[in-house]
Amino acid sequence: MCSVTRFVGLDYHQESVQVCVLDAQGQKLANRSVENRWPAIAAVVHDTVDEPQATVIVRAAIESCSGAAHLAEELLERAGWVVTLAHPGIVNRMRQNPDKSDKGDAYILADLMRLGYLPRVWLAPDEIRQLRALVRFRQQKVKEQTRVKLRLRALLREHRQRPPEGVRAWTRAWLDWLKALDLDATSMFLRDEYLSELEQLQQKIRQLELRLIKQTEGDAVVAKLLTIEGIGPITAVTMRAEIARFDRFDSGKQLSRYCGVTPRNASSGQRQADAGLVQAGNSGLRIVLVQAAQRLMNFSPHWNAFAVRLKKKGKPHNVVVAAVANRWLRRLYHEMQPSQLIAG
Repeated sequence: MCSVTRFVGLDYHQESVQVCVLDAQGQKLANRSVENRWPAIAAVVHDTVDEPQATVIVRAAIESCSGAAHLAEELLERAGWVVTLAHPGIVNRMRQNPDKSDKGDAYILADLMRLGYLPRVWLAPDEIRQLRALVRFRQQKVKEQTRVKLRLRALLREHRQRPPEGVRAWTRAWLDWLKALDLDATSMFLRDEYLSELEQLQQKIRQLELRLIKQTEGDAVVAKLLTIEGIGPITAVTMRAEIARFDRFDSGKQLSRYCGVTPRNASSGQRQADAGLVQAGNSGLRIVLVQAAQRLMNFSPHWNAFAVRLKKKGKPHNVVVAAVANRWLRRLYHEMQPSQLIAG
């Protein structure tokens, strides 16, 4: 019995998938659009094999996008394929043809897979994808809460209203003062609407946080993160959702770059300079890591001393915080390996 290898590129769409099939020599055997169902996709590859008794080894590539991970998991588990998610941004830069079509996109994916040049994205398991969906939904609600607070601030600025001396914003006393303000009818209506919306959002966020904590009960990674002083449940759950497994990275530097807290080099010739943080990673993850770094600077003598040394060199506060997050993640990479979790 012989074996046959097929390299498949899948250009994903909600209703259909463009399927391109190449053999080991790069000859195009099929390139057509089929219904977005794994049996229909598998049938295209099956039709390219002339020997019915041959063992077919399928290596497929699909660009990472909404819905692609679910299809990849189906092909992996039900069709027995080797499926790789491709980084869409890098694949787009690797295209040499200025024209763009579904057939061309599927062919490029198949050929990159065949040549071993495919820029890969990690395929997260279903439980991690579910956790990410909840974490990102909470982040959306937090952003909505921030927008409502900004509208309330704008309303107060418009009427040149200032709280009493010593009353901090968003405390109970501040909210009572805001509710008692005598404004025009329209402004009071808007104030009450904003406050009602703010209360609903805060309640929704609390419910989501309770659900996230319950969903990660007994999770070894979250439990380990919670043992670190300054790391709370939301930071730990967010890291679990977005990073998932620390051992999928080759080094702490790679992990830090994935999280978007690595400085971007902008050096040329004799000029040595940084250009801020790398434009990578999930923005919600980067936010909680920066907040965690600020807490570490307060709670941990080690990171406080590191921050003080950088400030003495004239580094701005935001640069210092990013440097703490960067170094902390690199150290954390070694502490969060599976052997350390078991030992803990």
